[in-house]
Amino acid sequence: MENREIPQVNLPISEEEYGITTGSAATGAALAALLSLKGDVKVVKIQTPITHLDIEVESSQKVTETSGRASVIKRPYKDPDVTRNLEFFAEVTLKREPGITVDGGEGVGRVTKPGLQVPVGEAAINPVPREMIRSNLQRIIEREFQDYKGAEVVISVPEGRETAKRTMNPRLGIVDGISILGTTGVARSMSVASYKKSFKCQMDVSLAEGYNELIFVPGNIGEKLALKLLDVEEDEVVQMSNFVGYMLSEAESAGVKKITLFGHAGKLIKIAAGIFNTKHSIADGRREVIMAHAALQGADHGVVKRIFESNTTEEMIDVLNEFNMVLPVFDSIADSIKEICTAKYQMEIDVVILRMDGTVLNDNHEIKVGSRGDS
Repeated sequence: MENREIPQVNLPISEEEYGITTGSAATGAALAALLSLKGDVKVVKIQTPITHLDIEVESSQKVTETSGRASVIKRPYKDPDVTRNLEFFAEVTLKREPGITVDGGEGVGRVTKPGLQVPVGEAAINPVPREMIRSNLQRIIEREFQDYKGAEVVISVPEGRETAKRTMNPRLGIVDGISILGTTGVARSMSVASYKKSFKCQMDVSLAEGYNELIFVPGNIGEKLALKLLDVEEDEVVQMSNFVGYMLSEAESAGVKKITLFGHAGKLIKIAAGIFNTKHSIADGRREVIMAHAALQGADHGVVKRIFESNTTEEMIDVLNEFNMVLPVFDSIADSIKEICTAKYQMEIDVVILRMDGTVLNDNHEIKVGSRGDS
């Protein structure tokens, strides 16, 4: 961490749009554990890459003459973060040898797949939080504990294992707990950038596993159907959420050879209208896309009007099914999606459009679709 003048920022965490990251909570607990050797600790001041933060200490105690234990609660702010209210513990033991080691204990995940910022086998404590812990402890050791040169730090989150089930960690190959994250030490409410990066991490894992032809799905339903209907491995299937354009751009930059867009019609057909963020509140065009392609395939005014009057994509499909038009219409839509995507991104694009029950609506795709394991 750079030695530079950093402005003082005190954040009223419970009242503002900002909070502390899991990395800042872990750093605060570690610093409090070290300072507990000098007495009771109520608040610690930590340095992050962008500011100083005052962190309230929940508990602290001197365990031995050279070790202490402390905890910090990650207070909630205006964000639906699953780590809010979790208590982060740190145990710190001074040592005479130089260097500060940082490891994870109970409730901190372990990395089992390549492609992440942390090597396989290590605790899921990202590089910036590790450096925050080391640099904050090192300055105190040099000032207050001159007989010692380093320390051993173990971070634990007792409720982390259960909380991790509600994160993307299992999908990323991080087992048995949450990750200790953060690049600035400060968490901002509803950070779209961080949310998008979480999906890119899935792709990074897939690429590190050696896959260069991936299946992009909108979400959990698409993923379950892909694993059921396609002969693919779990790490070949990557969730893109609504961020179609962002994920395709990242795939192109990473040199991915081929992407198969696989999922429910309600999401995928928006791409045929040039919509690359499929969030409903941002853009919609499902009805217009189906109407236009139905007309191109010869649907009369009555059919088009019934599509216009339908409330859901599934209802529109039912209308097409009455007139035996599902396949030609969705083949046409899939062709448009391919054309639009390949004009924008330099890689091969395949498209499989589904109903909610897993029925495939288009036939002009290359990937084999059926029950997994079928001969």
